[in-house]
Amino acid sequence: MSSPRTQQALERLAGLTPRQIVEELDRYIVGQGDAKKAVAIALRNRWRRQRTPDDIRDEISPNNIILVGPTGVGKTEIARRLARLVGAPFVKVEASKFTEVGYVGRDVESMVRDLVESAINMVRGEREAEVNEIAKVKVEERLLDLLLPTPPDIKQSAQTPSAAAGGGAHLFVVSPGGSVSSETDASEVRYKRTREKLKQLLVDGQLDEREIEIEVTQQSPVMFDMMVPQGAPEGMDNLSDMLQDMLPKRKKKRTVKVSEARRILLSEELEKLINKEDVTADALDRVQTMGIIFLDEIDKIAGQRGANVGGPDVSREGVQRDLLPIVEGSNVQTKHGMVKTDHVLFVAAGAFHVAKPSDLIPELQGRFPIRVELQSLTEADFVRIMTEPENALTKQYSALVEAEGAKLEFTTDGIAEIARIAAHVNDRMENIGARRLHTVMTTLLEDVLFGLPESGATTVRVDQALVRSRLKTIADDEDLRRYIL
Repeated sequence: MSSPRTQQALERLAGLTPRQIVEELDRYIVGQGDAKKAVAIALRNRWRRQRTPDDIRDEISPNNIILVGPTGVGKTEIARRLARLVGAPFVKVEASKFTEVGYVGRDVESMVRDLVESAINMVRGEREAEVNEIAKVKVEERLLDLLLPTPPDIKQSAQTPSAAAGGGAHLFVVSPGGSVSSETDASEVRYKRTREKLKQLLVDGQLDEREIEIEVTQQSPVMFDMMVPQGAPEGMDNLSDMLQDMLPKRKKKRTVKVSEARRILLSEELEKLINKEDVTADALDRVQTMGIIFLDEIDKIAGQRGANVGGPDVSREGVQRDLLPIVEGSNVQTKHGMVKTDHVLFVAAGAFHVAKPSDLIPELQGRFPIRVELQSLTEADFVRIMTEPENALTKQYSALVEAEGAKLEFTTDGIAEIARIAAHVNDRMENIGARRLHTVMTTLLEDVLFGLPESGATTVRVDQALVRSRLKTIADDEDLRRYIL
């Protein structure tokens, strides 16, 4: 059974139905309905599995997905948006960086370790948000102590409250109203009044530029990282951390501004308020229950199989064999503890321009039962990409130009012409999908972005005539197109 906090994280998925997940992805990604639907169902099944009876819950394994499609059609973008949407431990790794055990490089188990680190950062962020207000109050008190130290007489009276009973000598102050109080009490009242005024100035940010002296923990030297070779086993990776923990923590005094001191002290207070063991235990539970690994560029480890195949294909097939137990479900040792990958969802993606999905070893193909093909983008898709998404290129460039005090306007026929040229260049050269729009837009607006703000332009109108005059020669010339677009 999952921990209560993991259950709370899963309940956040309860409000995201498959249809709502697709609608959220539609805000940023044009088309590719089949891929969005497959991913949405896989995510919803994470929550559905937790609602099943205990005797069958562990038997329900995730249906891993492999996305097949040309470059620039949205495979990686789907992964990026998923990471922000689901609120689950998520890591995106490149399959091409892994090597077979015995070769120099990263082993495939490192992606599980990366997933654990991602989960720890996520859980820690949640804990910090919960205790942030308490930590801020503590930081304010520490800053006030540094800005206005407690006077010695008040500090001494606080430490020895029974001094009066011992018959010591004291001074008394008589107010105009006739009330009698000790001089220490009067000093304490003045001190508290001054402290309250200073606190208000601190809250209002009027003391941020004032310099104070604080004591900070000195960072451990990084020389130990040089002792661990690249691609070393997991135990070797932790050698640096172990040696640094053995060294005594050294403190030194620094003179910093109040704004900087607030940041340093807040980090220290959060460290005191958060239980590291609790964070680690919750993170490991989330990884095993909700973890998602996006394995990009999986086609780069696919090679021809046969008796006469050698060279790099040997290592590629070895990487596939190393992936098998992790995708199927196994125990992976991390520095935070053992992690079971039985219920981690794997989403793989690849362009498969040279290799084919059938070039993967059959055992690995079987670990990805759901295969979705993404479609190449058309001219009509390019028009939608530049107008519909919330992060459309036209909106991005308009914001950049607006920062210079000018205005960038795109007409309907101008956008259509940009889409036509991008589709034309993709047809005549390598098809790089929506990434071609970046190169076309950069070339189109190069003079505008270079001239601002000296040019004094207030409004730049991008219409069909401007696009053709700027790009027609380049788009039609084979040699220029090859190097510019």
